[in-house]
This record gives sequence, structure tokens and C-alpha cells, in this order.
Amino acid sequence: MAITSSNGSSNKQLHVVMFPWLAFGHIIPFLELSKFVAEKGHRVSFLSTTRNIQRVQPSHHLSPLITLVSLTLPPVHHLPPNAEATMDVPTQDIPHLKKAYDGLQHQLTRFLEEESPDWIIYDFAPYWLPPVAAALGISRAFFSIINAWFLVFTGGSLEDLINGSDDRKTVEDFTKPPKWVPFPSKVCYRKHEVNWMLDSSSSLNASEVSDTYRCGMIYQGSDCVFIRHCNEFEPQWLTLLEEFYHLPVIPVGLMPPATATNVGDEKDDAWLTIKNWLDGQEKGQMVYIALGSEVMLNKTELGELALGLELSGLPFFWALRKPAGSTESESLEFLDGFIERTRNRGMVWKKWVPQLQILSHVSVGGFLTHCGWGSIVEGLTFGHPLIMLPFLVDQGPNARVLAEKQVGMEVPRDDEDGSFTKEAVAKSVRLVVVEDEGKMYKAKAMELSRIFGDTKLQKKYADEFVEYLEKQRSTCMDG
Repeated sequence: MAITSSNGSSNKQLHVVMFPWLAFGHIIPFLELSKFVAEKGHRVSFLSTTRNIQRVQPSHHLSPLITLVSLTLPPVHHLPPNAEATMDVPTQDIPHLKKAYDGLQHQLTRFLEEESPDWIIYDFAPYWLPPVAAALGISRAFFSIINAWFLVFTGGSLEDLINGSDDRKTVEDFTKPPKWVPFPSKVCYRKHEVNWMLDSSSSLNASEVSDTYRCGMIYQGSDCVFIRHCNEFEPQWLTLLEEFYHLPVIPVGLMPPATATNVGDEKDDAWLTIKNWLDGQEKGQMVYIALGSEVMLNKTELGELALGLELSGLPFFWALRKPAGSTESESLEFLDGFIERTRNRGMVWKKWVPQLQILSHVSVGGFLTHCGWGSIVEGLTFGHPLIMLPFLVDQGPNARVLAEKQVGMEVPRDDEDGSFTKEAVAKSVRLVVVEDEGKMYKAKAMELSRIFGDTKLQKKYADEFVEYLEKQRSTCMDG
């Protein structure tokens, strides 16, 4: 079958396979990327585990050109039954999920042998996949849903990643920008954030493979890198990434979401209840709080955050979805009447929330976020200043970059243990949302929304991404 590409040339229909990591912060961008491909008339096979495919099916209007393919996640010791995504397990058990994910190799190989796709686009984790695809003559790409500065921060060379030869060994080494960054930058970790890099990333974990080794093997075996980034925002990191790994780095745009994404079986009428409450709030005065599905607050952190919101005196909507393995955030009764005391100006919502609709509502005046890249994109798409409370992986470095851009501020924390107080929460929220100093953050966030929310600009990146798939696969075939 021949199709006409956006540049007017005729191409055969491509078959592109998508294979994301088992986290919905990854699965959703991979689905959006699939839609870009299908919109141009190409066929997509989207592979994930059975339960994740079931979660996706009822909540996405997908093109007939996108086929959802279920793989059976093999059982792994220490992994609970039906745990097929990071939202199903505590943070410390994610290495067991990676081990199960590695067990998909045989099923995936068989699929590739039978289908002979033109491209396979994968995530950071399946380090074993590029050689398999290469042996079958399939073009290979790593799609990073994480931005370029974090990829640069994790290692300056393939040798560093694969051999674990990065000479950063102490906490202090990670609290400053890497020596291989040649321009001024504030990308670094705080002391309380470094353990992830020292333990989970560079050393062996329960999956028996370090995260840095996974990334190094992915770079080494890929034909190119696609990345959720754009040249209009911090482009110097894209150039640096390309230089480090000697691979074409193609930004696919920031992928601002067009419609809400529902994950799970929650009722569709949730938005009506939430909207009625939001409609009763004053314009630009409400704080929206969402810390993602993986951040697990301990009882003290949960209490300080809640009491800080109360102390701020501002209306708030708190999307408090219980992380897997957590019982403390299942209810707030231990906070001695917090919900009752704030009932007239606050809502704590413990199920799925339509985040995009909430962020687009006129009542929102600030977004208290964990600084996942997807949440940052969504918040800045709507021009909301950020109150930043990072916890995991790339969230801390993301917060440093966004604070430097003056689109918000981090909640002050103890540098050693990461603790924060209700007073720090209240002061940060009020400063960003209602005080005069916050006008600067609002202006800067609105300025960036002209990039993050520019659908025409971002569509241009999506078109160029698909053109790259068409041209490069054609080149491979001709050669």
C-alpha cells in the first residue's frame, strides 16, 4: 500500500512497533506518538502487557491503524499478582518489575519474526532488544519521554554508562552540574535526592542489570533517538546529547495533550462533580495539587503538605491517588479533622482525575507538582506557574531548570533529609498564587505557554518525526 506523506512524496505504508516501559507516564506518550504515525496512514502495533492494554482500551479513541497487542508478563518472585505497571508497586519494588519486563524478550522476538515491521521504537529499559531487531533488519529508535538535560546528566559517554566508569562516586559529586556540560547550568541533585543515582541507577538491583547499563546498551544499539523536547526550549541539551552518543537526536515536540487521558475503570462522570466544585471558585485563586501515581509520601510529609495547604488559606483541589503499597495516604483521618476544617475551600479527590480539564479551568492559579516532565508540559501548556515538590529520578533536575526559568519555585526543604514544613508549603503556595512576587512567575509561565501550548509548532515536530521514519526507512531499504 502506498501513501502520500506530508511533503507530497509517495511512500509505502510503514509498520511501526511501539514498546514502552511499564509506567503510564511512559505508556501515554508512546500512545500519542503512535497517533502521529497513524495520522499519516502508517500501521502501528502497540505492545504492552495484558492488564495495561486493558487499562488503555476503554479510555482512548484510537485509529483503526493502531493495533493493541497484549503480552503476558511472566511471574517474578516479590512481584504481586496483577502488578504490571509502576503504579501497582511501591518504588522499591520497581526493579522486580524490570526483571519481569526482561522476561518479555521471547514473546517480543517471536512477534518481530512473524510481523517483520519496518521500525521498532522502544524505551530505556529493554537493553536486550536492539541486537534482536538489528538481526532481523528492523530499524531501531529509542524514544525518550524524559528531557535531554536528564539524559546528559546521567552520563557523558557510552563507556560511562555501559561499564559503570562514571567517576562520580559521592553524594557531593551529584550536587553540581557534570564536568562534561560546557555551558552554565544549575542541573544537579540536592543531597537528599542523590541516593537514587548512587544505588538504583549505577549499581546492580533486583533486576540484575543497572539502569545506566540499560541506557548505554539502548544508545549503542539504536539508529537514532526520538525525544519529547523541542528546539525552542533549552536546545543546547539536544546538541550535547547528539555529540555524546553520536546518534541523530530528533525532537518530536513537547506533545501537549489535546484531550484528557483516563487510566483505569473510573466513572466518566467524575468530571461533572469536579467541574461543579471548580465553577464555585474564584478565578485564578485555586491551587491544584498532583504528585503523580508513583510518589509515595510518608505520614509526616503527607501531614505537612495538608497542613500547609490549610495554613495557606487558599482554595485547593488535591488529586491524592493512593500509591501502590501505601496505606497512609488512603485516608486523611489521622490529620485530626483536616478534611472537615477545609471542606468549604478544599477538595481531596482520591480517584482518577481529569487533569487536563482541571488545568484548563479558569479557577486554577498555580500547580503544585512533583515535576514529572509530562506534568510540567501540561501545566505550562496552560501557562500555570509551578510550586515544585520533586521526589524521584528526573524530578529534581527538572525543578532546577524550571526554577532557573522563573516559572515557579521549589518548596524549601532540608538539604540533608528532604523534609519540608507546613510553613514552607503555605508560604510557597501563597507567594506563587496571590502575592505580588508571584506575578513574575505567572508572567514567565504564560510566556512559555506560547511554546508549550503552540499546537501548530508542536504539530510541525510531529510531522517531521513521521517524515524521518519514512525517509530513513526508505534509505535503509534502498541501500
